Amino acid sequence: MTTHTYDIIIIGTGSGGGTIAQHLAPTGKKILILERGDFIPKEKENWDVMQVVVNGRYRTDEVWYDKDNQPFKPFTHYVVGGNSKMYGAACFRLRESDFQQTQHETGISPAWPLTYADFAPYYDQAERLYSVHGIRSVDPTEPPTSQPYPYAPITPEPFAKELYENVQKTGLKPFPIPMAVRLGQDKPERPDAPTVLGNFDGFPDPSEAKADAHVTGVRVALQYPNVTLLTNTVATRLITDDTGKGITAVQVLRNGQIETFEACLVILAAGAINSAALLLRSANGQHPNGLANSNDLVGRNYMAHINGCLIAYTPDKLNTAAFQKYFCIGDYYEATPENPYPLGEIQLMGKNDPPTVAELAADFLPDKDAAWLSTHSIDFWLTAEDLPDPENRVTLTHDGAIQLIYHREQNNVAAFEALKQKLKDLFVKLGDIDPALKTVYWAGYDLGISGVSHQCGTLRFGTDPATSVLDVNCKAHELDNLYVVDGSFFPSSGAYNPSLTTVANALRVGDHLLKNVL
Repeated sequence: MTTHTYDIIIIGTGSGGGTIAQHLAPTGKKILILERGDFIPKEKENWDVMQVVVNGRYRTDEVWYDKDNQPFKPFTHYVVGGNSKMYGAACFRLRESDFQQTQHETGISPAWPLTYADFAPYYDQAERLYSVHGIRSVDPTEPPTSQPYPYAPITPEPFAKELYENVQKTGLKPFPIPMAVRLGQDKPERPDAPTVLGNFDGFPDPSEAKADAHVTGVRVALQYPNVTLLTNTVATRLITDDTGKGITAVQVLRNGQIETFEACLVILAAGAINSAALLLRSANGQHPNGLANSNDLVGRNYMAHINGCLIAYTPDKLNTAAFQKYFCIGDYYEATPENPYPLGEIQLMGKNDPPTVAELAADFLPDKDAAWLSTHSIDFWLTAEDLPDPENRVTLTHDGAIQLIYHREQNNVAAFEALKQKLKDLFVKLGDIDPALKTVYWAGYDLGISGVSHQCGTLRFGTDPATSVLDVNCKAHELDNLYVVDGSFFPSSGAYNPSLTTVANALRVGDHLLKNVL
């Protein structure tokens, strides 16, 4: 067994790990970044629908188990940059109300131990770091900030622009999706190269226009000689000292061999599911139920949003958009006199692959081929808040595999169904504005339990060690030198993508470490 010593070990290279790595790299501390996967190669298959979507070329082959002990393969990616390599780059702030206790039809979304104001300056930093393009004062529930977006909204394709303007005519207040993309003016290495956005949601981006945790975080960190990245290196166990109060080393599996890396400080950022699983696998005499788990909360309160795709098939309307992902409808995000409970939000998403669009339309447009259907459909992604439930949890099977126990049907599904109806009702109004939209067929899907891209909540932070795993600085209550900077810390999920909040929190925790620990 080989042993090496570092000042800081960061486990994971996604939105949390990659971000805090670049934030701490200038300290000169000896930093080791561990990534269980490898770099995604730049190859023609990056944008190949059959390879990426159907064959899952870059997804893990790992098998997890559901609440009924049935195996499934998760939609997750063990690569440098983590799931941010495949995300749709939508970077929303949570609303002020998301940090407060909120009543939903089926339960309560709890208050956070900090307020939006505590996160606001880090949201500002996160938007700059990830080159977010957007516009202020259009989003109806936008939280306050004195800072403009770093860049103007992406230029919409003509179809998306027309739809945006027609939605405005119905009285709603759509707004451009804040997008983390590095276009000509913010790609200094190629300032004159035009960027044409195409396959995006669920695809890696060989052009590196997408501002992900690899391009924006890990690569920047590796410019410093004190930072080392090891790929294909799986953290298998965290080892504590004899008191059980401090992590002394991280045990890994690398090239078929067990190695041990010692560190003064460990930062866990393996994703809400794998971070919880690693703590459970690290049980020892002082922590018989897993590290930081004397209150049995590690792995509990798993959330991944109640979300899914709804496709409007428009036989009389040609959709010429290739990218499409331009605007969001947030009018239903918070309770109103018309809607006594929050419902969530609706986004245009990147175009679905033609085979999926064709399969969903087989019952009502059976004579149309995939290419025709793809150009006569509009793809939306709808998200309602996933309420925390201690029975929704990450645990381990008897042989150490991940088991994800998730009761979606008992959660906030009513809000999601109401949101779908809002979109359908909207198209009735749009048909009065544009007659080509009068005839619409609807179909949709969700990813089921395998859809884990918005995972959060398994190591919630708080002020009371009896009801939380982490303190307000995201240090484990029961361990002196273990911090967590992925989506695990969320006490509630809100209904917007968690990426920007994860980045902002990593910057916040990084500042705490710089000022008080390192």
